[in-house]
Amino acid sequence: MNVIRTELPEVLIIEPKFFGDDRGFFVESYQFTRYIAYGIARPFVQDNMSRSRYGVLRGLHLQNPVTQGKLVAVLRGKVLDVAVDIRIGSPNFGCHVAVELSEQNRRQLWVPRGFAHGFLVLSETADFFYKCDDFYSPESEVSIRWDDPAISINWGIEKPSLSAKDADAPLLADVKNLPLYGQV
Repeated sequence: MNVIRTELPEVLIIEPKFFGDDRGFFVESYQFTRYIAYGIARPFVQDNMSRSRYGVLRGLHLQNPVTQGKLVAVLRGKVLDVAVDIRIGSPNFGCHVAVELSEQNRRQLWVPRGFAHGFLVLSETADFFYKCDDFYSPESEVSIRWDDPAISINWGIEKPSLSAKDADAPLLADVKNLPLYGQV
């Protein structure tokens, strides 16, 4: 597999090896010993999948104090996937990485604990898959406004389709329950 470091050192783009011919393809989407070599060491305990239509924006989401690392990929379609460092005290606090994930490029993104995550669907529909290294904890759920000017993400869309929770999410500066750098 090929691992690409991003501007945020903990966030990784992963390109698994792909084997294909006219019959179809095979890809090893996860193998513990290969991923642990890059610091993705906690066992995954929950897999999730969503399907969304064009223009749907999900995020920005995280959990705290029950944090989650997420290994994300698109099985069908195309999305703009974003990870934001929101760890208090981090030298990269408020900085983000935006990566296109698609069924064509077969890339994965590692979103570590302490990072907010969101994605925008760029294709007619997208099937989005993610492995989590801790369980969903509704009482730990935190949302941050998708268009927060302090984060300044260029989503490429002015009026995405949002859930009520995402439409009403607070700005990063107004969120009190953020993880601490070095403690997640």
